[in-house]
Amino acid sequence: MSDARYCGKRRRLLAALVLAPSVGPVWAADAERQAWSRRPAKPRIELPTLDGTVWSLAAQSGRPVLLNFWASWCAPCRNEMPSLEILSQRYEDSGLQVIAVNFREADATVRRFVDATGLHLPVLRDADGAVARSLGVHTFPTTVAIDRQGRARFSVVGECDWGGRVADGWVAELVSGR
Repeated sequence: MSDARYCGKRRRLLAALVLAPSVGPVWAADAERQAWSRRPAKPRIELPTLDGTVWSLAAQSGRPVLLNFWASWCAPCRNEMPSLEILSQRYEDSGLQVIAVNFREADATVRRFVDATGLHLPVLRDADGAVARSLGVHTFPTTVAIDRQGRARFSVVGECDWGGRVADGWVAELVSGR
């Protein structure tokens, strides 16, 4: 069964469970991988970090990058963060860089979130949302995968268990350059 069909069936089942009055909250990966067909194939991204320095995608040449677009008000974004941190550690020796890109929140809000959660991923601020818009990000969380040559390869829309088998395959493909 294809990943997209599996996720679709899983979504319907989860919706039924969540709407059932006798069932408590349900957490599950609900992500969909999409091939990159948007513009630009080689995005130009320069965003400030929390300490004010500028992070540039061009400076990451030779390293695969996952740009995870999130907001502190987004429950699926918060749920996904721990698995992104583990993924970052697991693929550190392969050069993978996992970057948390905050969408349009005040500096103080982002800092409170980072302090409260102990987030260790590098955090960039897309204060006006221009980078998210330029990459076609409309849903949170969305993760954009960039290969070692700086080309966007695919996006993952929705909450994802980055420690799962399917996501691990996506990342292994990105890291190996296949």
